[in-house]
Amino acid sequence: MKTRSPLYVTSLIAGAFFMENLDGTIIATALPQMAKSFHTSAVSLNIGMTVYMLTLAVLIPISGWVADHFGARTVFATAVSLFTLASVLCAGAHSLTQFTLMRILQGIGGAMMVPVGRLIVLRETPKDRLAQAIAYISWPGLTALVLGPPLGGFITTYFSWHWIFLINVPFGIAALILAMLWIENTHVHERHPFDWGTFILAGIASAGSVYAMEKFGEGESGWVTPAMTLAFSLICGVFAILYARRRPKTSLIDFDSMRNKTYSLSIYGASAFRVGVMALPFLLPLMFQIAFRLTAFRSGLYLLALFGGDFSMKSIVLPLLRTFGFRRLLIVNGLITVGTIGLCALLTPGTPTALLLFILFIHGACRSLEFTCLTTLAYAEIPAERMSRANGFLSAIMQLSAGMGVAVGAITLRIVAMAKGHSAAHPDLSDFRWAIVLMAIFALGPVIDSLALHPHAGASTSGHKHVPESESALV
Repeated sequence: MKTRSPLYVTSLIAGAFFMENLDGTIIATALPQMAKSFHTSAVSLNIGMTVYMLTLAVLIPISGWVADHFGARTVFATAVSLFTLASVLCAGAHSLTQFTLMRILQGIGGAMMVPVGRLIVLRETPKDRLAQAIAYISWPGLTALVLGPPLGGFITTYFSWHWIFLINVPFGIAALILAMLWIENTHVHERHPFDWGTFILAGIASAGSVYAMEKFGEGESGWVTPAMTLAFSLICGVFAILYARRRPKTSLIDFDSMRNKTYSLSIYGASAFRVGVMALPFLLPLMFQIAFRLTAFRSGLYLLALFGGDFSMKSIVLPLLRTFGFRRLLIVNGLITVGTIGLCALLTPGTPTALLLFILFIHGACRSLEFTCLTTLAYAEIPAERMSRANGFLSAIMQLSAGMGVAVGAITLRIVAMAKGHSAAHPDLSDFRWAIVLMAIFALGPVIDSLALHPHAGASTSGHKHVPESESALV
């Protein structure tokens, strides 16, 4: 079967990304109503979000191997079906136990759907059009992260919490039909055994890290248990790396790609950036509600300015890359992004609404551009035969670092409050400011990492013709 137009396939994958990311955030505002249905507390329902993230963290690394063996279309279509079925079962859950099990099932579908979908786009897109394709599939996911809380609040207020899961059904059915019609079921002819040792050790390390960070952020379990869990997870992570180095050609950890600076930048510097930037949509609504005394709905609406910024970048990514190249753009745009985070720390209850929205809009635009550049550059110099392994490993790192953003933001806020001698349960405006400033420091990761990047890095993808430093006003 002939694959349809790359634009059709890319649009389909972008829609799947939107559905999966929306499902990860839309549940937050529905927790109180769901707690009443399950006759439990809203805090207890946090397990529904945690197990979903844990499942993603554990299973994403095997997505590339599964797609190579069973075919990209087969795995993607199965993942969409499982995700949609699990959505229906979540809506029909009658107890916390049932709901938790269905969220695990949903996480299994999401763990295969997103990275395999990205792999399909990477395999079908020429290098010179990679930036456009990555931008096209990235911004819906970023948009979903912002739209999730206010949309969840609207649905929960005017309908019922069940519909936050049932809205996935028509999208899932449409995605399944179009996947069967548009996507070719490609296989990789060279087969290799599955790396069970690295998978088990890395899975324990990933799941344990996410769990520990969640518990640190909650602040209800003390420090001892989360600290011990995190230490054990780090030890497992070290053993996973040592085990993988014994089998570098078949390991789930892609050491070959890590030798490329363009790829390793998206592992190291970009991970710090994801943590810092993804904490902001958590810290800002809390600051607006607790320190500014705004309603939950109004504080959620403010974040829609981020969506406007994300959306504005889609059409100008390619012209910017052609003009400045990856290195200059990552450094200069990264500094601007960090600056907008710093400006968020200076907001006060008296800040004019127009100025507040403008700052959030610029931040959304800059973070979207930085994410697109980092993701595109990661694959710019990866040959086709290594694309599956490189994508599986990077997808796991991306999910883990983005998922930890909220937890790190909560931990930072807690530490700041404790350092100032008052309860973390009642943070003041100064606490939020310091937490946001610390997140800005995290966001400097790709700026620092890009200083060692070659000026010509990713030129075949960006289309940038190098201009001597003396002739350029940038960096």
